[in-house]
Amino acid sequence: MSHQPHSTPSLKMGLPIPNSKLGMWLFLGTEIMFFTAFIGSYIVLYFGSPGWPTDTHVTHINVFAGGVNTFVLIFSSYMVVVAHEAMAQRNFDKALRSLTITFACACLFLGIKGYEYYGKFSNNIVPGRIAETDEGAINMAVGQLDAAVIAWLNDLVPGDEDPEKVHLKRASARGYQSAESDLAQAESQLSEIEGQLSEASGVQRASLSERQTELRRRQQVLQSLAANPQEVANWVAMDDASTKLRDDVSANRLTLKQTTERLDSLREDERFGAHMASVQKPHPILYGNLFASNYFLMTGFHAIHVIVGMILFGIVLAQGSKLNDQWTDWVENSGLYWHFVDLVWIFLFPLIYIIPGFDRGTPGH
Repeated sequence: MSHQPHSTPSLKMGLPIPNSKLGMWLFLGTEIMFFTAFIGSYIVLYFGSPGWPTDTHVTHINVFAGGVNTFVLIFSSYMVVVAHEAMAQRNFDKALRSLTITFACACLFLGIKGYEYYGKFSNNIVPGRIAETDEGAINMAVGQLDAAVIAWLNDLVPGDEDPEKVHLKRASARGYQSAESDLAQAESQLSEIEGQLSEASGVQRASLSERQTELRRRQQVLQSLAANPQEVANWVAMDDASTKLRDDVSANRLTLKQTTERLDSLREDERFGAHMASVQKPHPILYGNLFASNYFLMTGFHAIHVIVGMILFGIVLAQGSKLNDQWTDWVENSGLYWHFVDLVWIFLFPLIYIIPGFDRGTPGH
């Protein structure tokens, strides 16, 4: 009687999931640590900084826009689930439609975020550009006023906006009363030089040509000034006010309130109120640069992840009618990534938009 050897059942080791999904979960684990560091740093800085800016009128945080973006991402995550189910059912047309909606939601999210960023940049809520003290706010306002004066001058006299040329234009504008006589003199000198050029040669001709170029530029400046004498007079008045303000600030003769009042009076002056739009009211924002750094760091990196998700979905959408069940794992893994992007925003929205609105009982709130 023969004995048959006992057979040993084979054992399969490892997780019963595709390698691609395992890789995605491992990657998302590193991403969780990545954003946890950002969020943790924000929480520590927020609670450790008495006076952290929370007024949305100061920080220009748009709670409504952030709320809309939250619903946009949640809806897009739902459409990813629909797309994955459609892929499993081999309904590729439905999957494409769902992913197209997801892609459109991502575009809408970035568009709204771009609108929010524009609000920050237009109000100088940018790291390194926020005044955190009264002195800093005053100096920033004075700088903006000087820039507004120069911008108006460049509108009056177009061209040559480099500092040296602007200095010459400024000197000419301040002597606008003699613009017409100076223009006649410049034109006379041009005629004289043109006559000399026909007989000159070599070094003399080069020197005359250079002088001719300078006179033509001066002629253009004087023509612009002579054509708008009243507006030039208004510009001189604003330039005088700007110079007086800068001198008073340099001599420490003005407080923040007095500087604000001086700027308000300029805005109310019908001669140059329209040119004061770019000059903001001086208002220091304590911890403003720290706030802006955190805001742009967290929302910026999140926006980059949104763009990566769009690339993943875009690759699938590019298949069009060629989409088949070989892309099922791709859609599922891309969906996992997109759910993570959505989850991160669900944490960022209350931390940045909602929680700072509650009074912590600390100074400045």
